[in-house]
Amino acid sequence: MILKTTPESKATGAVAEIYDDDITSLGYVTPQTKAMAIAPEAFQAWDAMLGAIRGSMDLRRYELVTLAAARAIGSTHCLLAHGAKSLKLFPEDEVAALARDYRTAGLTPAEVAMMEYAEKLSRDATAMTDADSLALRGHGFTDREIVDITLAAAARNFLSRAVLALAVDVDVPPGLSPELQAALLAPLTARSPE
Repeated sequence: MILKTTPESKATGAVAEIYDDDITSLGYVTPQTKAMAIAPEAFQAWDAMLGAIRGSMDLRRYELVTLAAARAIGSTHCLLAHGAKSLKLFPEDEVAALARDYRTAGLTPAEVAMMEYAEKLSRDATAMTDADSLALRGHGFTDREIVDITLAAAARNFLSRAVLALAVDVDVPPGLSPELQAALLAPLTARSPE
């Protein structure tokens, strides 16, 4: 990454607040956070929006949508970060199975549909039609839940694409086993040109 970020020891004001959030939740400041903190007002607005989206969703659903969107975008950053966060909700072998192929990982049909929706939105939102929302409704999702799923996936697209465009260094969360890292990144490796 060519951007010059603020060292932790020199962070003040909004940048220090943003850094403190990472330190409190992770124990360190990620490269993604340092890059986004160059525009602290925008990052704080995105974070507040994400908090509002996440606050109205079941955390399991939120993480599944996030993993599906990150996978479709090809975001190593978000796959690793949310793979680690998912360990609070799932055992490691289940996160690995989800990463390899969520369709065969023992999820409910509604959860699979939700992840397919997030993937499609992240690959080509222009291809989405009423049929996509109706498919979620057919699995029992309310209009609010459909909007929440859409917003969670779209918010992941915003951050993932910004981080990728800026060539931010990839952070491997501490404690993420090599086996889980490989499983999380396998779908990206499989689609890379030879």
